[in-house]
Amino acid sequence: MTDSEATPADSTPADSAGPGPTPAERAATRDAHRELAEDALVRADDLVAGYLPGVNILEDCNFFLRDGEIVGIIGPNGAGKSTLLKTLFGLIPVRSGTVTLRGDDITSKPAHVLVQKGLGYVPQTNNVFPALTIEENLEMGIYLRPKKFAERFAFVSELFPLLAERRKVKAGSLSGGERQMVAMGRALMMDPSVLLLDEPSAGLSPMFQDEVFIRCKAINAAGVSVIMVEQNARRCLQICDRGYVLDQGRNAYTDTGPRLMNDPKVIELYLGTLAGSREKK
Repeated sequence: MTDSEATPADSTPADSAGPGPTPAERAATRDAHRELAEDALVRADDLVAGYLPGVNILEDCNFFLRDGEIVGIIGPNGAGKSTLLKTLFGLIPVRSGTVTLRGDDITSKPAHVLVQKGLGYVPQTNNVFPALTIEENLEMGIYLRPKKFAERFAFVSELFPLLAERRKVKAGSLSGGERQMVAMGRALMMDPSVLLLDEPSAGLSPMFQDEVFIRCKAINAAGVSVIMVEQNARRCLQICDRGYVLDQGRNAYTDTGPRLMNDPKVIELYLGTLAGSREKK
């Protein structure tokens, strides 16, 4: 990203001491997004979405992912991070705005259609079938293309050797970090072009947290673009190409990972309080 591409979005968050951005500033931010998001792999324009009628979590939220990128989404509790990810995957009702994949409108498409189009999604919790073995969990990940199981299992096993070594072990007996590997592996079985990860390091030991971030880089190096919502903001920004800071359902800041991590305003308003925080669902 060049200097001209760096766009601190709504430079004064709605809950900060200063006034919020003016309509003109919001319009300028929206125009900058549309210019930069041209030909993006995934893009969301002016998303308004929420769980309950009349209650919006996302308010005119804009986002894009380029082919080959890792993009991180961070922000305070209740900012709408997981909601944005679920909205991209069609799990949250969209009241207005659009989501596109390679230029095709995929707004609110059902999950099986999105999986066929190349989106993989790993939720934060309840992301494995505990009564099934590792191998059976991976089979569930490719139920739409069962003849491809051996080929995809070999690919996933290269990224996560543990899955091949313990393929007959039931997922319910695994540690939290091992379950996360199973969940990520299952999402990769359909050969997605985009992987959506909802707080992959949440609740894991420091050792497994590091392992998750290493695997995310390896997945990306294997040709999968990654969108990651993460509570470990600093570690996320260290590995991502670009980051979004969400606040009250809008983009508060957008820039490269290193720039966000070293931006005084981002440090003061967000990074000092994000360590160990968990978004309210």
